[in-house]
Amino acid sequence: MDKFTIQSFEKNDFAKEDTSRRFTAPINPESFSKKFKIGLDKRKGHGNDGTNPQYIATDPEELRLDFILDGTGTMQGYLDAYKKMKVHDQLAAFLNCAYNMDGDIHRPRFLKIKWGRDVDFQCLLSDVDINFTLFDDTGDPLRVRISATFLEYKTAQERLQEDRVQSPDLSHYQKVNQGDRLDLMTYGNYNDSSYFLKIAQINKLASPRNVPVGMTLYFPPFDKGTTN
Repeated sequence: MDKFTIQSFEKNDFAKEDTSRRFTAPINPESFSKKFKIGLDKRKGHGNDGTNPQYIATDPEELRLDFILDGTGTMQGYLDAYKKMKVHDQLAAFLNCAYNMDGDIHRPRFLKIKWGRDVDFQCLLSDVDINFTLFDDTGDPLRVRISATFLEYKTAQERLQEDRVQSPDLSHYQKVNQGDRLDLMTYGNYNDSSYFLKIAQINKLASPRNVPVGMTLYFPPFDKGTTN
């Protein structure tokens, strides 16, 4: 089974990994969870009982992982490379990859988490809880439970591209499905249905009210206010 891996990068283009800082979990996480959150303004107007929440922004996706570092040598499936390492050294390897400040860039590293098909995540470490749960006779830890939260990271260019993906000043192509109406499809692309006759002309439709299912329509950019 593939092991959960954290790759470390100096630059936010994620082009060149620093393999000396890569951390591979000795044993895969017990669980992981994802959190999606939409920011809404829920303030009430003066004299209003109800609210009309207004969209503010979509927050970065969160990924939370729980995994164990073990020094007892008794856990099945534990990576051989870690079996002879003390827990302190295993923990140091994780922190060096994901948490420690990099003096060259004056910040923690950019990270990419990979695990199976469901996790391929560009991110930054947000917070980490370290719980020492087992000790030897001298008081040295033999087992550590780590709960780490990572925030999705996207460059300004990536965020701009995503924000503009449905912009009315870009060209779009959309396949017609059963039940689709041209006026509603036009509204979905431009937030304005008044362009639907123009779209019918551009796509050489015999009738704007009879759009063949399976046809791919072209929605070009329009200047605001232009319907002719």
